[in-house]
Amino acid sequence: MDDSAAPPAVPPRESPLRAEHEALGASFTDFGGWMMPVRYGSDLAEHHAVRTAAGLFDISHMGEIVVAGPRAGALLDLALAGRLSTLAVGRAKYTMILAEDGGIVDDLIVYRLADDRFLVVANAGNREVVADTLQERVGAFSASSAVTVEDVSDQYALVAVQGPAAQAILEATPGIAELGTPWGQQRYYAWTDASFDGAPLLIARTGYTGEDGFELMIPVGRAAALWKALRAAGERHGLVPAGLAARDTLRLEAGMPLYGHELTRDVVPAQAGLGRVIPTDKTGFVGEAAKDPRPEAPVLVGLTMEGRRAGRAGYAVHRGDERVGELTSGALSPTLGHPIALAYVRPDAASATDLTIDVRGTRVPAVAAALPFYRRNS
Repeated sequence: MDDSAAPPAVPPRESPLRAEHEALGASFTDFGGWMMPVRYGSDLAEHHAVRTAAGLFDISHMGEIVVAGPRAGALLDLALAGRLSTLAVGRAKYTMILAEDGGIVDDLIVYRLADDRFLVVANAGNREVVADTLQERVGAFSASSAVTVEDVSDQYALVAVQGPAAQAILEATPGIAELGTPWGQQRYYAWTDASFDGAPLLIARTGYTGEDGFELMIPVGRAAALWKALRAAGERHGLVPAGLAARDTLRLEAGMPLYGHELTRDVVPAQAGLGRVIPTDKTGFVGEAAKDPRPEAPVLVGLTMEGRRAGRAGYAVHRGDERVGELTSGALSPTLGHPIALAYVRPDAASATDLTIDVRGTRVPAVAAALPFYRRNS
């Protein structure tokens, strides 16, 4: 086949913190079209630091889209699975953008910045499709003057401080000045305005690790200074920079789905155990077909195994001689000390205790387990 007419490969984007990662000896990988740090040294050490103290993550690959205008809330009610018009200013909500047939285009976090202004945070690989889809739905909804959609991803960097010491580290970071909610009063899935050495800073009590923590959005030009200040303040608290490998095992232990693994256009929210993102009385939104029962569709379950051999995405799940599903994620849990996995299986196998996973030709016994695998004490 002559591939001379194939479009040129698009080089991965780079985080504004690339130089900081290189100085720390990070290894990099292409993730969602971005070249991001996968680890700085030991995956296990980074994972355990987040569970016991704190980790510092660069999440600048995420997309940020501002939806604004007097009817922005109503537009998001139409365009997304959740009911965003009732979200209070200062709060955030986990939701999804669905295709017409109910398949998941992306999972999102939406922050209400003001009565007429929302921030939509999308996964890196879906940034453009989410922005374009929202723009298309504006066109079908109202005059463009009533709602605007702006992709501001290139203007901001995102970093996350996750772990039991996260609040103490932010409180100790020179240059961070709270302008809104005091630290001790900031609730989970809430955000507050702040500043860092005079630059605007949004601090949200959100994260993707199963631990307490914060995600911070700052203009690109001030990202490196904030990263260095957080590292310096966190040193005595046990803070370490952490990469994508630790982030993946942390979110897996917490039973949090990853787009492209547990969530795809072929899956509706209820299959992933996330039917709650759609209010039961909500109608008239794009993707309403997701509410239709699909009794034969595979469902997402947690699996635990003994020993040290972990299954990986794509490995088959069997019950006896019959294949009943497939792993979407799997790892040897650093916190629990045994293999764990997420898998889509037939509904009749969703609570089975006699499953096996085909791990490179060896059948490893597996038991369906309640999610999350790990839950922090407080």
